Amino acid sequence: MSKVFRPSHRESSLLSKIESSKEHARRRSISAVRDHIDALGNAIAMKLVENQLVETTDKNGLEEQIVKCLDTLGKSDEFDVDYLIAPYRNLVKHPHVVSLYVTAFLLEKLINHKTVVDIFGSDNDIYGCIHKQVTKVLP
Repeated sequence: MSKVFRPSHRESSLLSKIESSKEHARRRSISAVRDHIDALGNAIAMKLVENQLVETTDKNGLEEQIVKCLDTLGKSDEFDVDYLIAPYRNLVKHPHVVSLYVTAFLLEKLINHKTVVDIFGSDNDIYGCIHKQVTKVLP
């Protein structure tokens, strides 16, 4: 017969603190996006084009779409964010929610945009490029 796991009060309070700190960091990151939308959108669009991960006919159009994505992220509820990033959640071990959201937006929706000719590189390459810019701009 298998042993039944019953966490003690100490263990459950520790697990609760860990989960709440993760959720707090996630909410803090999403709210920080609102303060840096334009700078972050410009930096991400520029690096994606420079690293030749996205081929576009209009860099400003790409930047506008990424800014709209970041604005949507700031206004979305938790379910919408989780729904978009769900297929890419296991892309890296400890993903940053903003980087993952922009990566998912790029791969799911922006690929069909009229200004985007093609997207090159693996999902990890795209996430890495976006994540470098996010960590530079956001605290």
